[in-house]
Amino acid sequence: MPVRPETEDALLPADVANMAAVALGDRAAFAALYRDLAPRLRGFLLTRTRGDRTQTDELVQETMLIVWKRASSYDPAKASVNTWVFTIARNRFIDRCRKALRPAPDPDDPSFVPAPETAPDDSLEQRRRAQKLHSALAQLPPDQRAVLEESYFQGKAQSAVAADMGVPLGTVKSRARLAMNRLRATLAEES
Repeated sequence: MPVRPETEDALLPADVANMAAVALGDRAAFAALYRDLAPRLRGFLLTRTRGDRTQTDELVQETMLIVWKRASSYDPAKASVNTWVFTIARNRFIDRCRKALRPAPDPDDPSFVPAPETAPDDSLEQRRRAQKLHSALAQLPPDQRAVLEESYFQGKAQSAVAADMGVPLGTVKSRARLAMNRLRATLAEES
């Protein structure tokens, strides 16, 4: 049975009054709203789900759950109760269709496989190599080290490095080549 408010809301249609009562947590008002809207929602959704009654019933339940949870956000100035509820149902249906179109994740996809843990010996060796590299970089002349830092650590193209440093591209290439040769020689001596 619809809720009949005893205030100035008495002039509102029954469904708007029920929605206001649902917003306050009135279960009887929600039951009345459900009895009124659920059969029409089923008919509306049954045509969209192509007769799939299970999916239709699930969508009706989801829609009415959203109505219960979000009743306080209903604004009678913007739409009728029917329009608001049927819009929720339509959006839930669209969300289901979009979800169904998404491909299922492939469990064999390499991005889902965790990286193997590094053995303690390998981890120690990586740290030693990194320390050797940093030491070798520190021994380079500042102009050569700057070229390597911008090219390799910052990922800039050599033409961008040349523009940043205000030197010709050939100079950047020469500095990079000289720096790499020095690094190779220094790292080979330490091995």
